[in-house]
Amino acid sequence: MHMQLLKNDRVVMYDRTDFGPSTLPLASGKCHNDPTNTVVQVDCTAHSVEYDVLSNKFRALTVQSNVWCSSGGVMPDGKLVQTGGFSDGELRVRVFSPCESCDWHETPNGLAAKRWYATNHVLPDGRQIVVGGREQFNYEFVPKNIAADTFKLHFLSETNERGVENNLYPFVFLNVDGNLFIFANNRAILLDYVNNKVVKTYPKIPGGEPRSYPSTGSAVLLPLKNLTAATIQAEVLVCGGAPKGSFVQALQGKFVKALDTCGRISITDPKPKWVLETMPLARVMGDMVLLPNGKVLVINGARSGSAGWDLGRDPVLNPVLYMPDNEIESRFKILNPTNIPRMYHSTAVLLRDGRVLVGGSNPHAYYNFTGVLYPTELSLEAFYPGYLDAKFNNLRPTIVAPKSMSGIRYSKKLKIQVVITGEVTLSLLSVTMVSPAFNTHSFSMNQRLLVLGNDKVMASGKSTYKIEVMTPGSGNLAPAGFYLLFVVHQDIPSQGIWVHLK
Repeated sequence: MHMQLLKNDRVVMYDRTDFGPSTLPLASGKCHNDPTNTVVQVDCTAHSVEYDVLSNKFRALTVQSNVWCSSGGVMPDGKLVQTGGFSDGELRVRVFSPCESCDWHETPNGLAAKRWYATNHVLPDGRQIVVGGREQFNYEFVPKNIAADTFKLHFLSETNERGVENNLYPFVFLNVDGNLFIFANNRAILLDYVNNKVVKTYPKIPGGEPRSYPSTGSAVLLPLKNLTAATIQAEVLVCGGAPKGSFVQALQGKFVKALDTCGRISITDPKPKWVLETMPLARVMGDMVLLPNGKVLVINGARSGSAGWDLGRDPVLNPVLYMPDNEIESRFKILNPTNIPRMYHSTAVLLRDGRVLVGGSNPHAYYNFTGVLYPTELSLEAFYPGYLDAKFNNLRPTIVAPKSMSGIRYSKKLKIQVVITGEVTLSLLSVTMVSPAFNTHSFSMNQRLLVLGNDKVMASGKSTYKIEVMTPGSGNLAPAGFYLLFVVHQDIPSQGIWVHLK
C-alpha cells in the first residue's frame, strides 16, 4: 500500500495492520496490541518490510499502530518520517532510519490532528507539511519544534463533496517561488504556507471532473529546467481519474469509464491556463513516475470504476510513456503490458538502476486470494523502460566520479566523469537529479526531477568525458536531502548515484 526508496537502496513497504495476520512472523516478543482490532487483538506478524533491491531479500519491520492510508517523506538526513493512519495510528508520527538493524520508532501524539488520507511534502527549511486528510480542512508541520498547531485551509472544505469527498490525498508540489501548489478535486491554489495565505487561485481543470480520491487520478511536477535563468517555469500534469458520480455508481454495481484526459498547466505563468491532452488509454488509480531522462511513466490502475473496496474494473495492463517535450499530438506511447492486474492499493517507485518497482493490489477488505475478481496480490515485479534494452549499452554512461553518497552544496559547480563506449553526441549529454518519492494511492509525494544540463563537456581520454554543471540554487528548487543523480546520453540514463544536497 505504501513504498519509499531510501539512500541504502532499500525500499520500505507497509500495509494496514487490521486485516489479520500476515505470513511473516516478527521477532520474539514484538507484537502489535490493539484492542479495537476486530480481526486479531494481539498480532505477532509483520505488516511492514524492508526490501533490499540489490540482494532481492527482505526483513520484517515492526509497526505498533495502524498505518492504513497514511503519508510520509524522507527528511534531509535520510530518515523516513511517516504520519497518521487509522484508529490507534491516526495521531502517530513514525521514524525509520536507514541502517542494517533499524526499526520503526513511534511517537503516539506526534500530530496535532488526526490524519487519514493526507499528503506530505518536504519543505526548504527541513520540515514536512502535512495537508488535509479525512474531515481535516487544515495543515500542520512535523517535527513540531516551530509550529505545534494546525492552520485552517478553507480550500479543502470548498473542494469536499458531501458523502464522497473527492479531495483526499491532494496533489501537493513545492513551486519554484517557495509556495505550495495544492490540487484537490478539480482545481488548485498556490499557498504561502508561512503566512497561511492563498496567493493564487487557478482555474478549474476543463470539464470540471474530479481527479482526487476516490475519483483517483495522478499528478507530477514536470522536470524543472533552465535552473540558472532569471525566471524558471514549473508545470504540473494531472492525468486520469473518474467522472463525477463514479464512486456512488460503483457502489451500486455500475462501473463508469475512467477519464482519458490529462490537464497540463504552467503554474508559474501570470495567467495560467489548463491545456487538455488525451491519453491513449482511460485510467483511474494509475501511478505516474518520473524517469531519469525526464519522461513520465503512467502505470497501474483500471479502465472503469473508482478507488475503494472492489469498485474498480477492467485492469489497464499496458503502461504508457508521456514525453513532455514532444508536440502535443505525439506525447503518448503505449508500452508492453504486464499480466498482473494492479488495482486499488498498488504502488510504483523508481529504483537507482532505472527500473520501476511495482507491487501491491488489494481491492478487498481483508486478504482475499481465491474466489474474487482481483485477488490480493503479493508479488513484486520490475518494469524495464525501453532505455534498459541491451542494444543501448554502448550509449549508456557509467558514472566514475564523484563517488556515491558525496555531499554537494547549492549554487556550486559539480564535475562528473563518465565512461561511454559508443559514439558520443556531446550536445545530447545531460545531468538530472531525482528526489525519491513516497508512493501510495496513486500519488508520489515529494517526487521531483531537476535537469542540471551540461554547462561544459570535454573528452578526457578514451571513452571518458567530463561534464560540468551547476547545482540547484536554493531549497525552493530542491529541498535539502538525498537525491539520485543520473547522466543521460541520447535519452539513455546511467545508473544513478546517491548525492546528499545540503
